[in-house]
Amino acid sequence: MLNAPAVAKGTEDILAPLRTERARPRPPMRFSAPVEAAIADLVSFIKDQPRLVARGPARWLAIKLIEHDAALLSQLKAEPSLAPCLEHVVSITARLAASTGEDADLLIASERYAWINRLVHATVHVAPTGPSLTERIDRLVTHRLLGLPIFLLIMFMLFRFTGEIPRAYVAWLDAVISGPITHVATAALALLGLNGAWPERLVLLGVLPGVGAVLAFVPVLLALYLGLGLLEDSGYMARAAFVIDRLMHALGLHGKSFIPMIVGFGCSVPGLYATRTLESRHERVLTGLLVPFMSCSARLPVYVLITAVFFPRQAGLVIFGLYLTGILLAMLIGLALNHTLFRRLPPAALIMELPAYHAPTWRNMWTQTWERTSGFIRKAGGTILTCSVIVWLLMAVPARGAFRFSFVPVQDSLFAAVARRAAPIFAPLGFDSWQSSGALMTGIVAKEVIISTIAQAYAGSAVSPSLPAASLLDDLRVTLLGFAQATLQTARTLPLLVGLDVRGADSAVTPDTSLMASIRGGLVEGAGGSAPLAALAFLVFVLLYTPCVSALTVARHELGLKWMAVSAVGQFAVAWFAGAFIFQAGSLLI
Repeated sequence: MLNAPAVAKGTEDILAPLRTERARPRPPMRFSAPVEAAIADLVSFIKDQPRLVARGPARWLAIKLIEHDAALLSQLKAEPSLAPCLEHVVSITARLAASTGEDADLLIASERYAWINRLVHATVHVAPTGPSLTERIDRLVTHRLLGLPIFLLIMFMLFRFTGEIPRAYVAWLDAVISGPITHVATAALALLGLNGAWPERLVLLGVLPGVGAVLAFVPVLLALYLGLGLLEDSGYMARAAFVIDRLMHALGLHGKSFIPMIVGFGCSVPGLYATRTLESRHERVLTGLLVPFMSCSARLPVYVLITAVFFPRQAGLVIFGLYLTGILLAMLIGLALNHTLFRRLPPAALIMELPAYHAPTWRNMWTQTWERTSGFIRKAGGTILTCSVIVWLLMAVPARGAFRFSFVPVQDSLFAAVARRAAPIFAPLGFDSWQSSGALMTGIVAKEVIISTIAQAYAGSAVSPSLPAASLLDDLRVTLLGFAQATLQTARTLPLLVGLDVRGADSAVTPDTSLMASIRGGLVEGAGGSAPLAALAFLVFVLLYTPCVSALTVARHELGLKWMAVSAVGQFAVAWFAGAFIFQAGSLLI
């Protein structure tokens, strides 16, 4: 037989007063006079609507409607007879916003928190202390006027760090892949008796240039993810969302939409999935159309490569400008869509808790950095490898004449012939070489494939690979010496981030690799003296044009086929016009 659970002695003495207090009736929470007037107006209207009264207490319904409760509004929209009620809600909330200078839903939320704060202060007694360190910092970084400039300054420093610090390591990795690793691969193929055959060309002119060119930019991604980890682990990233949310509300956009857009900086795919957190269908679609304008990390290697070639001393500024351009264009397009295709009730508020600042831990930052970077490397081992092989196969087939598989100049290949057909589309943008148009075509698969395609196009310019012989000891010496030199150069570059040793800035410019030299001579060959301008148009086009296949697949699943097509075609059009404007307007000014 089970014994009855023991009851602590004296429990009833505690519970009895609580039961009495719970049973005592209390007046409802009262808002400020303008809000109460709006509630009273709507309550009197609701009481004349029997179908509304049946849904709950009139005051509760009035507050929920003023707050733009998505579930309740969707129910009312489904009943045409309640259309006058919706119009009345819009009228009341508009008057309330005009009289108070703040959105109705934000006003109610802030007054609720103020009431809770007063209640806590009346019932909880703590020893008096001054403002905490978090509160003192937030007075500055979340300031109505200073918050946005501080955010932009932090983002500029992040992208300057990302664009300039790892460049010496990028050059070192590129040299290791094109030197020692290529030597080892050549020796292994010779042992298998494949030297001089098409498998050797596949490896040396297809896989290694394609995958290797992308993997050489792993230090850039490490720097980016390390910087983002620092901002996230310190607690600043939540403040960034708060600051940008205020700007988005000023433009008429949904505050909560910035969360998927932040995720989109890493990758558009999870950013599109994050739109599920939004309440209504039109909000999810609108945000899903804007997420791909956020520059994902897959585009970053393209930025770093092109800026290293054409803007070596302004790389950080150019990369920062590209990210900022994506944000501003997304907001302007969102504003236009909000006043045309997506004209609805005012957006809901973004309510979030700001965590306290704390010193970032190296372990957490490194864990996040490695997880994100290793994910990119795994992707390089799959998608990029597959694309590199396919592109090489197309480059190995002649477009005309006698068929000699793999022994064909790349400019006479099937890939080059197809790319030349597309090249005139980009002539108004200043770049109409088959290498650039071919790279942009393969970039639809994945944006990092742009780098691998460019590398293959220039690596395959020679009919046969020509490699100097080197011993294993020589390769090891070159690898270690190159790493030491890259580390020393990076150490000299670090002070530049804080404005020191400006006259020594030339030391931060990474020497040309063979790929960089080829790009300077051929990627924007049609631009002539306006090559830097054409390169800038190329970067803006890469920033804005059609999302990758993975993002389009997710967009079809989350938004539907129609909106996926709008995203694909619309972004290509925006990218084309933006690139053409930059090149044509710039050509008139220089």
